[in-house]
Amino acid sequence: MSDGHGPTPETPPGWAVEQPPPYGAPQASPWTAPGSPPHTGPGHGPGPVPAPQGPPQQWQQPGWGHLPPPALRPGIIPLRPLGLGDILDGTIKLIRSNPKAVLGLSAVAALLAAVPVAIGNVFLLDATATAMADPTSDPDDLPGGFLAQFGGPLVSLAVGFVVVTMLTGVLTRILGRAVFGGGMTAGEAWRLTRRRVPALFAVVGLQAAILLAPLLVVGLLVWALVASGSSVSPGGAVAGFFLVMLLYVGYVLFFRTRFAFAAPAVVLEGRGPLAAMRRSWTLVSGGFWRVLGILLLTSLLVGLIASILQLPFTIVGTVLGMLGQGGVGTLVLAGVLTAVGGTLGAMITYPFEAGVAGLLYADRRMRSEAFDLVLQTAAIEQQRQGWVHSSADDLWHPSNSAGS
Repeated sequence: MSDGHGPTPETPPGWAVEQPPPYGAPQASPWTAPGSPPHTGPGHGPGPVPAPQGPPQQWQQPGWGHLPPPALRPGIIPLRPLGLGDILDGTIKLIRSNPKAVLGLSAVAALLAAVPVAIGNVFLLDATATAMADPTSDPDDLPGGFLAQFGGPLVSLAVGFVVVTMLTGVLTRILGRAVFGGGMTAGEAWRLTRRRVPALFAVVGLQAAILLAPLLVVGLLVWALVASGSSVSPGGAVAGFFLVMLLYVGYVLFFRTRFAFAAPAVVLEGRGPLAAMRRSWTLVSGGFWRVLGILLLTSLLVGLIASILQLPFTIVGTVLGMLGQGGVGTLVLAGVLTAVGGTLGAMITYPFEAGVAGLLYADRRMRSEAFDLVLQTAAIEQQRQGWVHSSADDLWHPSNSAGS
């Protein structure tokens, strides 16, 4: 029997024996592996459980007053409303606890999105080297033309739309199990997620339509002004452009925040596209500015880290491509370096942003629906059994919310 100061040999990783059950629940029985015979003897059967030996816990010491017991933490987060530190720490633990599944899937997605950009950069470097060697050349006749400048990024956006959508769904499924301390392979995550992929695509398509609608309206207005022959001063055009961009950025941030939890609602709650977007809108209500602030901070952090990782490869690749006088070998090497840099950067960006969004979703449910009570009750039962059953995935259904 533990003295309350450390894990026993039977305690699985991730659980601390000094954490008592929350909310005055009866003390959980010791962990046993599935199929093991029940323990016998004092404290291991029906009847009262002897009080633990050793010094009293901190929240019971004289002079400290009555302090609540520490939150149960079976997995990557404590089962209570989360602070910023809990969310960032939980995301790191998600990656570390499932490195093969999380980083492996992220690497594949990042590579698929980075290759088109690398190919486009190869054409662009070839055109730049040609222009440097012959300043009199016509830019319209340079190899690649329009594709040299815009083809790679456009194709990368299309590929990224596909792979990132699937990756977000798969990582959300892994996160849903990791909250309880359970692991999941990439194959199992994909098997549990693949039926939700069409709904995920529909969610992303609806969000893209909402975000692009103002640009379409502005484009039509500009075309109407040009067609009518109206003249606008250069100063007025510049001021109008910056005003429209400022309003559009606010518009994008508002709707991206409101729909931030649509993907988790599709994967973990089994909702359809429109229902998932309405669900996200409801969950964000009451915490909009906090959600927006954490999402922006996360984007800045991962963007900075990704840039630091990507910059050396981009610089070396660009220099080699420009100094190689358009040689095939140097251009291929430049493309490879660009792809490696982009993959490394995206491997950090994709899982971190998906993890933060998933944990923010869990936090909003705990704050607005008392979902932490559901998680704690399930965690205590899983601690008693000694393992995380796959039925834990069903707990995310909204019918299990204590506040519903």
